[in-house]
Amino acid sequence: MSTVEIREDKILVDGKPTRIISGAMHYFRIHPDLWDDRLDKAVAMGVNCIETYVPWNLHELHKGEFDFSGMLDIEAYIKKVHEHGLLMIVRPGPYICSEWDAGGIPGWLMVEPGIELRCMNEPYLAAVKNYFDVLLPKLARLQYTAGGPIILMQIENEYGSYANDKEYLQYLRKIMLDAGIEIPLFTSDGDYGHFLLGGTIPEAMVTVNFGRGSERAWENVEAFRPNSPKFCMEFWNGWFDHWGEKHHTRDPGMNEGGVAYELDKMLAAGANVNFYMLHGGTNFGFTNGANGDFENMYAPAITSYDYGAPINECGDPTEKFYECQKVIAKYTNNPRIKPIEKGKKLCPKPIKFTQSASLLSNLKNIASQSGKARNPPTMEQLGESFGFIHYTKKLEGPMPIIPGKGWPETLRLHKVNDYALVWVNGEFIGARNSTQSHENGVVLPDFGPEGARLDILVENCGHINYGPRIGKDLKGIQGCVAIELQHQRDWEYNMLPMSSLDGLEFGAFEDKAATFHKADLVLDEVADCFILRPGTKGVVWVNGFNLGRYWNIGPTETLYVPAPILKKGVNEIIVFELEKLDSDELKFTPDLQLGPTE
Repeated sequence: MSTVEIREDKILVDGKPTRIISGAMHYFRIHPDLWDDRLDKAVAMGVNCIETYVPWNLHELHKGEFDFSGMLDIEAYIKKVHEHGLLMIVRPGPYICSEWDAGGIPGWLMVEPGIELRCMNEPYLAAVKNYFDVLLPKLARLQYTAGGPIILMQIENEYGSYANDKEYLQYLRKIMLDAGIEIPLFTSDGDYGHFLLGGTIPEAMVTVNFGRGSERAWENVEAFRPNSPKFCMEFWNGWFDHWGEKHHTRDPGMNEGGVAYELDKMLAAGANVNFYMLHGGTNFGFTNGANGDFENMYAPAITSYDYGAPINECGDPTEKFYECQKVIAKYTNNPRIKPIEKGKKLCPKPIKFTQSASLLSNLKNIASQSGKARNPPTMEQLGESFGFIHYTKKLEGPMPIIPGKGWPETLRLHKVNDYALVWVNGEFIGARNSTQSHENGVVLPDFGPEGARLDILVENCGHINYGPRIGKDLKGIQGCVAIELQHQRDWEYNMLPMSSLDGLEFGAFEDKAATFHKADLVLDEVADCFILRPGTKGVVWVNGFNLGRYWNIGPTETLYVPAPILKKGVNEIIVFELEKLDSDELKFTPDLQLGPTE
């Protein structure tokens, strides 16, 4: 029988001491037709294991409705890992962080009555149990002990960064054991102090996360849990970007502090390591998360999850790939290590936008649900996690009572999450985001006794995935809409997850705020390509596949178009621009452009 054991400071696979050199590659950030390609490249770099998180909020997008198909077919992914002769580490959550929307917590769960996340809270634990009852049997069948590749499984994720509740961690452990998980379980946290005290339990192997300073990490782990395996579960060899920042980079080589230098130190010490990330992939659609704090800080992650990883967003090897490959070759006898080629790239000529569809004219065509409410509902109250929400109401007039008398009246959006556009009588009057002001004032234009129609569109730019506000930044208007301090009641709403745009009715091209623009790309061959940012802020679909967001505050200037979503002949591209296009053309580039670094 196949076995995996932790015996003192060793990981034993079939009774033999085994050093794990792993790499994080998330199936849900990679088009499934490219899983084989990315795994081939992982093998070529020299790793013997692949690690992945599991995103609850995609697998149970709506309460009680589970999806494990296509890009979410985790069993198919794990089987491919096995076919490539690799071992597997699975980190099923329920919380995963990962710069992923809400760390994987579904939107519908955030508003369950009496809910308190990530603790011994009955409504939360019941939801976790229902999800794990579906997920864990799939994983149990693919354990190493059952003939599959999974050798280790994580309990929760970086729990010491969030709280200290050993009863909760023990509860999750018991769910896993009851589901037939018999491989070793582990926790993963920061490498000192409160992280280790809050995030670990005696029954699970301790692993730690860091990018530098492995000597300190091993000393801390040894003092905390003597004779444990040295295991860096997240070797931060790069970093992620937020909108409005510079692109993060890191020295790939053997200079002190470089990635290869730190890797060499860990392997020389006999440690196990998991590259976070080996290949980051892309936050397709609306799946990126955001950082927050106890107060009002909000920093959403960009669409690219390139992470400065050894294998970049489009699957090409980087200098870091080869520097780390040399270090791995130094410590292993791996005959599969080899150089790899960069993939072919297309750079089509610019194409014209030919048709447009105003959002305000198409609300009923693409809304997943519509209704009326006394106060503006949030997305989560409507059972949704992603996309946009629209609110409208009739304002009483005249305003001002006597023209020229009085001060300008200001419309205030209190706790708008996260990016709002405002129209009065169909005229766009401005955009505000949640970090500009806690009141988000927009001066109203004058209108007569007939009153005015007010429209507000709010974009969910990504739920907070790390820190004390996980699950608390509800999307849409979480507070209220007021004229000065006067609350406005009685609204109509339209929920717009934009999972399908089939209902859109297009007309002549017109560059106005919150408008969909269509262009046709004709191809004689298919390969990866990159769309240059087409406007101020928006989203792009290619043949119905949501590539993700763009924003002119940077850093990234491109959206990655994986070859499998393209086809020979006509390809339909739809751009939803929130404010204004840069031109009437959509442009391409042959290169990944992640933005300035300084």
